[in-house]
Amino acid sequence: MLFSEKILSFNDSLHLDPKILPKGVSVMNPFKGQKAEEIHQVTHLFYNRYYADTYPRYLILGINPGRFGAGVTGVPFTDTKRMKEHCRIDVDIDPTHEPSSVFVYKVIDALGGPVPFYRTFYINSISPLGFTRLNSKGNEVNYNYYDDRSLQQAVLPFIEDSIERQLAFGVHTDLCFCMGRGKNYTFLKRLNKKKQWFDQIVPLDHPRFIVQYRSRKMDEYVQAYTDALSGCMDSTR
Repeated sequence: MLFSEKILSFNDSLHLDPKILPKGVSVMNPFKGQKAEEIHQVTHLFYNRYYADTYPRYLILGINPGRFGAGVTGVPFTDTKRMKEHCRIDVDIDPTHEPSSVFVYKVIDALGGPVPFYRTFYINSISPLGFTRLNSKGNEVNYNYYDDRSLQQAVLPFIEDSIERQLAFGVHTDLCFCMGRGKNYTFLKRLNKKKQWFDQIVPLDHPRFIVQYRSRKMDEYVQAYTDALSGCMDSTR
């Protein structure tokens, strides 16, 4: 199977029983939601454009999908604007703006653009499905798998199974990159010690943190990312 076929099959099979989640927490599965047909079209165009081969990739893991990025397009860290402007794929979905996507595509551009970047890297998240809950004002907001210990424990088997299934796509296991130096990296590092998936995990500052709290130094963070990732691109040519 092509790398693209493995990704698309994986996405279509993703399921998490909402009954196992803590009260007030909802699972966000764009591949099974109201916009599933539109997202199905977008993901097939995207992955068949950039992953229709059998080359191995380096895995980059975020936290879990957000409502305006992968929650809408089905592609991690890619909102509708970046999908259209950078990936040249028309999206028949209401326009969204995801701040993390802005930073990620600055990095992608710095490394030569989507074609060489996606030829080398495969991005997903430690939990490939996202979570939401209502805040004090009654608004639905993103919720991270580690924000609630009971949620983390409930989804642990799903996370372990998801990572192991993606390893079978044909990813390098000598090196993995983790977006999020704090709780996300700590969780993945502890899990990797148990599972022995990767020889080394390199932590990177999370794009959301950079955009929200370090926007004035964004160019420095883009350079830090390119410094960390560029050696992998050379090794796959």
